[in-house]
Amino acid sequence: MGFIVENLRLKELAIVAEQNKAAFEDFVAYLGSHGYATLHAFMLDQDSARAESVILGYLQRTLPNGIAVYDGVARPYRSEKGKWLLLGWIFRDAPEQRLRPMVSSMPGSSTIHKQAYLLNQLRAHVAMIFPEPSRWEWTSVSEVVIDRLEGSRRAIKGTLFEAIVRRCLQNIFESATLVLTVSDTEIRLDGETYDVSVIGSGGRILLPVKTRETMGGGHALLFTRDIHKSISVAHAAGYECLPIIIAESWAGDFATLSCKDHIYINMNPNQLAMVEPVLAQELTRRLPAFREIM
Repeated sequence: MGFIVENLRLKELAIVAEQNKAAFEDFVAYLGSHGYATLHAFMLDQDSARAESVILGYLQRTLPNGIAVYDGVARPYRSEKGKWLLLGWIFRDAPEQRLRPMVSSMPGSSTIHKQAYLLNQLRAHVAMIFPEPSRWEWTSVSEVVIDRLEGSRRAIKGTLFEAIVRRCLQNIFESATLVLTVSDTEIRLDGETYDVSVIGSGGRILLPVKTRETMGGGHALLFTRDIHKSISVAHAAGYECLPIIIAESWAGDFATLSCKDHIYINMNPNQLAMVEPVLAQELTRRLPAFREIM
């Protein structure tokens, strides 16, 4: 299998990031209507009460028609969430992962007031770290947006593959006239999540779906460890486990996987059109195992 040299992920993320440029420019225009010539001027404003009021006004404001903030696969967020995310990104932070848990402990009479207070504290802090005007132009901010969208995109892509696996299984079982149920929701066991499960009168098979775009580094080790843990937790709960691994040149040792079988597709998960038929073929080959739980 040849490697995919082109960074397909980066290309997609760059396209989506540019779709968020209009929302960024709308925020800068909003600042201009409140007396700030540039975003940089707003960042350096020493009048904290004034800056917080401007942030609050933006969060309360309705976005103009045609303006939205988009997630990692170019779907628009709800207006309220989109504005919160955009300011968090501009201020060089992770609004959902890091900031969201802090909101409830901030002073303020409502959630939106608490958000404005927190974002303003962040604004003053990050302005000291990045005082240069160039840091507050779209070219610099877009790099942050790309980084933040990557996490969003990864989660969405994972959900997409879960749906593909379910669809493939349903088609295969229908063609083979097998009376088996494909779960439409994930299940959790001891902190582990199993995206898909197949249920028959004689048992259940859990199918964790694991995808990875890159090959090396510490995260690759975590990826491998995650696969092993999914298998061990499933077995401890008394279930068979059929892990589905879609990763380009995964370096894991298949002999150490403590399961009867696994599916490994040596492809970049971004190649959806190429991956799906291979996945369907591999699942079809497992029909004898699925028949055992009927």
